[in-house]
Amino acid sequence: MKASMNAIKLIQDSEGFRAKPYLCPAGVPTIGYGSTIYENGTHVKLSDPEITEERAVEILFDQLKKYENAVNRYVHVPINQNQFDALVDFAYNAGAGNLQRSTLLRKLNAGDYEGASHEFGRWVYGGGKKLNGLVKRREAERNLFMRNFHKTFTN
Repeated sequence: MKASMNAIKLIQDSEGFRAKPYLCPAGVPTIGYGSTIYENGTHVKLSDPEITEERAVEILFDQLKKYENAVNRYVHVPINQNQFDALVDFAYNAGAGNLQRSTLLRKLNAGDYEGASHEFGRWVYGGGKKLNGLVKRREAERNLFMRNFHKTFTN
């Protein structure tokens, strides 16, 4: 599966565009739409030059592949496009390793879709603090994850 515009929009809306490098709440140098790494694998540094929004989109699309691949690799049960998109956004923000080790993934792979959906809400801390932006983002991910769920899997 590949991320749809729902995932891309969720990432862009949640991250916002920043032309200049900045420290995210976890203290990691970040640029554009929440990117911490450029296409060539180098990490963003606070001394890096500004980028355009067009450049930020290019970096986002390049990084998206990593998270699409992670979701495709780690999820072993059928999921719909909305669920895939929610998981890609989650992995983009929290990291593919965190997705792989999460109770969310464990519940999902056990077939507990509803239980997995409730796990999004546990991932609302950044730098040791509960962040309102993450609360909203996880709620949006959960809503997307559960959208059309019953239509897809109960018919």
